[in-house]
Amino acid sequence: MSEEVATLGGGCFWCLEAVFKELRGVTWVMSGYAAGQVPNPTYKAVCSGTTGHAEVVQVKFDPAELSYADLLRVFFTIHDPTTPNRQGNDIGTQYRSIILTHSDAQKATAEAVMKEIADSGIWRNKLVTQLEPITTFYEAEEDHHDYFARNPWTGYCQVVVAPKVSKFRKQFTDRLKK
Repeated sequence: MSEEVATLGGGCFWCLEAVFKELRGVTWVMSGYAAGQVPNPTYKAVCSGTTGHAEVVQVKFDPAELSYADLLRVFFTIHDPTTPNRQGNDIGTQYRSIILTHSDAQKATAEAVMKEIADSGIWRNKLVTQLEPITTFYEAEEDHHDYFARNPWTGYCQVVVAPKVSKFRKQFTDRLKK
């Protein structure tokens, strides 16, 4: 099996991690930070909005089981790609919608899927998802790893993460891990 890596930001990384961990074909998910200017950022620094980083997840997946295009289609259903620098009540550049590509092929696929999503009319407003090559990915602190799985009853997880996971499970029943 040859794995591919995708790096995506769509609001709080806890939401993305929780969904992608359940997606068939995904072999690994890690929360972290990317697309900023400060080396080795911390959660506190990223949340301050001064580092330029986005909260992202890095996803390893088996392209024989899950195409990059289908991974992006899931991505575009679990966050609002039309709100600049915000997801719900989470506001700031760290919550922006961003696809960080690892190859020219990923860039071309991302452009095609973004056009497909925009043309479909799923979203009323224009997509604001940024598309740029990955530079450096910084792994988030350990207390952010598997956050939803470890803290499902916290208020944020109940109000924000759980509904996104539920929506994913309903919409992509055929893509859930067994």
